[in-house]
Amino acid sequence: KKSGMAAMMPQEGMHEQKRASDRKLDRYYDFVEKKLKVTLKNILDHRSKIYTEINEYVTLRNNIKVLQDSKLTKLKSLVNLGCDFYTNAVSSDINRIFVDVGCSLHVEMTLDEAFQFCHRKEKHLRRKTDELSKKASELKAHIKLVYDAMAEIMQLDQQEREERFAKKSFG
Repeated sequence: KKSGMAAMMPQEGMHEQKRASDRKLDRYYDFVEKKLKVTLKNILDHRSKIYTEINEYVTLRNNIKVLQDSKLTKLKSLVNLGCDFYTNAVSSDINRIFVDVGCSLHVEMTLDEAFQFCHRKEKHLRRKTDELSKKASELKAHIKLVYDAMAEIMQLDQQEREERFAKKSFG
């Protein structure tokens, strides 16, 4: 028969091993929650902003098309001065408009130039959203991979505990 101290050693080793696997699981969990999921959220938020920008260019392109088709010489509209404060405006020359080309830079263009610019800008932004969607898919796959690894570690721990119990009980 083993002494009291010798009998405790294997059990103490088992607890130490369990604590090590728990620490490893905690590190994996923290990595997923604090790194991968945060990065995924940032990518999805950025992609959402780009989708909003695409919608603005589509709207502008559609409005340009309406202006070109209507053959108007003068345009009355409401203009947002900021903070949802609007005023009436009349434009006597609607052949040229100012378009935000990025970085808060506005360029005066003819309607045809603005229409073409919007089309090119939409294509460029769609490529960016495709890239971000691909990155998001890769991150989701990494997250799933880490969770699968965590499940495997927990399963192995459970199997080891069952084997130890079987040896103790029947061995």
